[in-house]
Amino acid sequence: MAKSVIEPGVCGLTTNVTVEDKDGMNMTLKVDSQCPAYKDLDQRLPEVSMMAGFDPLGTGPIYDACRVKCKHGACPVAMGIIKTVEVAANMALPKDVKVTIEK
Repeated sequence: MAKSVIEPGVCGLTTNVTVEDKDGMNMTLKVDSQCPAYKDLDQRLPEVSMMAGFDPLGTGPIYDACRVKCKHGACPVAMGIIKTVEVAANMALPKDVKVTIEK
């Protein structure tokens, strides 16, 4: 199992993700989000293949499901879900992702 807290920035709408290995190939998703775009994401996408992170950037079932209601191209939720799937599938080590923006 892997868990993540995705804090997207100025909108302040946090998304919590829990991914569990269902059968060695498929992962179940549990998404709890303050963002209306992701409120029902785990109902629309209850499970994904452990290989979901290897689709080309911006494609695949996770990006497709997120794109249905979220129209903000810089939203990090899809990427955060993919990273969490990779960790739950033992295909990546748990390590925080960070973007620091200055002006």
